[in-house]
Amino acid sequence: MTQTSFLDEVKDAVTPRATLLVLGVVALSLLFITSYVGALHDPKLKDVPFGVAAPGAAAQRTVARLERLPGTPLDPRTVADAATARQQVRDRTLYGALVAGPAGGSDTLLVATGGGKVLAAALEGLVGGLEKAQGRTVRTVDVAPAEARDANGLSSFYVTVGWCVGGYLCASIMVVSTGAARSTPRRAVIRLGTMALVGIVAGLGGALIVGPVLGALPGSFAALWGLGALIVFAVGAATLALQGLCGLAGIGLAILLVVILGNPSAGGALPPPMLPPFWRAIGPALPPGAGTWTARSIAYFRGNAVTGPLLVLSAWAVAGTLITLLASRLRTGGTAPRTPRPAGGPPGGGTADGGTTDAR
Repeated sequence: MTQTSFLDEVKDAVTPRATLLVLGVVALSLLFITSYVGALHDPKLKDVPFGVAAPGAAAQRTVARLERLPGTPLDPRTVADAATARQQVRDRTLYGALVAGPAGGSDTLLVATGGGKVLAAALEGLVGGLEKAQGRTVRTVDVAPAEARDANGLSSFYVTVGWCVGGYLCASIMVVSTGAARSTPRRAVIRLGTMALVGIVAGLGGALIVGPVLGALPGSFAALWGLGALIVFAVGAATLALQGLCGLAGIGLAILLVVILGNPSAGGALPPPMLPPFWRAIGPALPPGAGTWTARSIAYFRGNAVTGPLLVLSAWAVAGTLITLLASRLRTGGTAPRTPRPAGGPPGGGTADGGTTDAR
């Protein structure tokens, strides 16, 4: 009996294809570390939209003083009065506002912990220090408070991540279970239809868990359900599209976009104004960021400022659907492949009794 060398055993156990897949996994893991640590390791306030309501020239003087702060933590602008400042914080136009009181008195800092407790605390610390240096006191008013059971305001982020994971995992399972190279127009339609059903079920389940079951998020149950269904379908359709274009490597690209780039830039652990420029820029364009923003708006801001994020999610869903269908047609020439006929059988892939073989 021929004995094989250890090197032959290695070649047999770790094929060239497996080697490429392992190298891909290592690359994804390093990108994961780079993205998460790069985004979250050193949070700083940067150009936070911030309002100032004060009488007369005092407003402009306060804005000028805030603009000169080292590192430009705030992007201050004057607002007409306290009521306007409150409304703009609730509309998510501003992240906070300072309402000046009478001379020698106390000022009011408006924040919204529903948009992120870390950011609200950072604003409170910064403005409190500035007010103390000016010999004034400040009281903080939370105009959109986070639910008491929503620790650190992260429930919106976690439910969005769960929906995203469900989307790309379901799409990946459908691809892997039947083979990435066997997609046809009919199968693409079935997979997209399945993703729509999965989205409806997962959206309902997620909304039930964070709403009636755990009481972690207030707001419209129906709106959260619809958001969950859209997120799951958008991510699933995008995963199918990437697979249609790149084969099994498309699943890795989906993980890169949704998990490695999307999660740390979503504004969950750190709201967007506390993220480095790269992650702040890409976050709103990716499903986790658009989903987290919308979930928070539904829960704490009466559904304000959701048009843009919903358009982003819809664009992912529509683009994913169209690319999936187009890729399946290009791969098969627009028709389902026929089963190869047995030797000596009738031409055209038919059966002996004149029928045809239907291979999907």
